[in-house]
Amino acid sequence: MARVYNWQLGRDMSYWYPEKRPQRQFAAVFDTNKCIACQTCTLACKTTWTSGKGQEYMLWNNVESKPYGSYPLAYDVRLLEQLDGQRWEGSRYAGRTIFEAAPAGERVLGWRPEQQDYSYPNVGEDDCAGQVDHGALIQVPHLSWFFYLARICNHCTYPACLAACPRGSIYKRQEDGIVLVDQGRCRGYQECVRGCPYKKVFFNPMTGTSEKCIACFPKIEQGVQPQCFVNCIGKIRLAGFLSAADQAKAENPIDYLVHLRKVALPLFPQFGLEPNVYYIPPIHAPLAFNEQLFGPGAGAAMAAYRGAPADRDLAGLLCLFGSTPSLVARWRRRGDLVSGLDEKASEIVRVPLLEPVHVRPAVDPTRQVVRTNCP
Repeated sequence: MARVYNWQLGRDMSYWYPEKRPQRQFAAVFDTNKCIACQTCTLACKTTWTSGKGQEYMLWNNVESKPYGSYPLAYDVRLLEQLDGQRWEGSRYAGRTIFEAAPAGERVLGWRPEQQDYSYPNVGEDDCAGQVDHGALIQVPHLSWFFYLARICNHCTYPACLAACPRGSIYKRQEDGIVLVDQGRCRGYQECVRGCPYKKVFFNPMTGTSEKCIACFPKIEQGVQPQCFVNCIGKIRLAGFLSAADQAKAENPIDYLVHLRKVALPLFPQFGLEPNVYYIPPIHAPLAFNEQLFGPGAGAAMAAYRGAPADRDLAGLLCLFGSTPSLVARWRRRGDLVSGLDEKASEIVRVPLLEPVHVRPAVDPTRQVVRTNCP
């Protein structure tokens, strides 16, 4: 095995192929605090990519209610048990990744879901941790809580599906880091399904090949964000490209949130894949749970997000989420206006830091009537 550097773990780790980062890396940030679980993203993806035979159970995009929701069933709990939890020494991961913990003769520590595990896509939906019998005092963090976690393929820097495939049918595009399946080479061994810790690779029994999220790369090539992004009602998503940790640019919105402000964190970084979908942790959930999902930086990320009303740059950038279907390569704030720019630094969208508020008088002086909220 090769030794590669994983910046999310703060150390070198073992991987089956030498480190070869793409020319640029597709990445995204999801704000879990704004997700309402309307599942519009799920349906947008489903109707675009997985409406055919053999794809009925495929949800390249899904939204789970944490702490109990998961699709397929218990995909995260089972792997955390196999890894025996997690051990962090500050920002450095001292435990084993799924590559380092793989049994002899296997490339990746993993498991293959049974058909029954895909039968409950909405398990745990809106189920809260704790119990509310006769009302409760609202405080932060909440005693009884849940939150929505939207998930797509992470298009990892060190994909487990790629490492596990004996056919070499999974590859990572050099131009944008998107991970794809060459179905001409795939023979349906399903080792990718077994290896992916996020279970975002699916087997099509009709074609006998594996399929997965392609990050809507035909749209990415035209400078447009994926379907699940542009259809998001809660405006929780922002897609772009992530620079290397030591080359972060403040004008790049993804770099700013991930590398500079560190308010957006990877999902289960302890697995060792260096995933490229990042989450702003829910500020009303317990710190211990957020640290299990997003690593030791969760507390600082939660504090930064809570402080956004007094941080005009961070608040302004968050306003750009969902404001345009185009990829936002750069951003800037001038006073109370925030702009999203394309790769040529041309402005593509401009939004106010604060929405204008108009308060109508209770009495209409022209018609001499009292306005009410009744139709």
